[in-house]
Amino acid sequence: MQYLLMIYRNEAELGKLDAAARKAMTAEYGAFTQSIIQSGHFKAGDGLQPTSTATTIRVRDGKTLTTDGPFAETREQLGGYYLIEARDLDTALSIAARIPGARTGSIEVRPIMIYD
Repeated sequence: MQYLLMIYRNEAELGKLDAAARKAMTAEYGAFTQSIIQSGHFKAGDGLQPTSTATTIRVRDGKTLTTDGPFAETREQLGGYYLIEARDLDTALSIAARIPGARTGSIEVRPIMIYD
């Protein structure tokens, strides 16, 4: 089964990292990514640009409305994701717990919809 692991973090806190801390974080994510590639769980994944680059679309009464920024005001923002293959939810949760961002943010684990 496939699961989407969504990485939420506080963008303001991330912006406070110095170059050395940012480099260390990038290396840690690189090592994690390589580990799930080697284990066969990795399907896709990437970081996202800051929420200041986002545009939200809503269609109401046939009219398309656009809003700059994310759809909701929250303390944590979606910063990236991994799409993985895992035999069950417990396996997906154990992989999600190893994502470096889990220590300072949160990881939402959601099964991918299966269509017949």
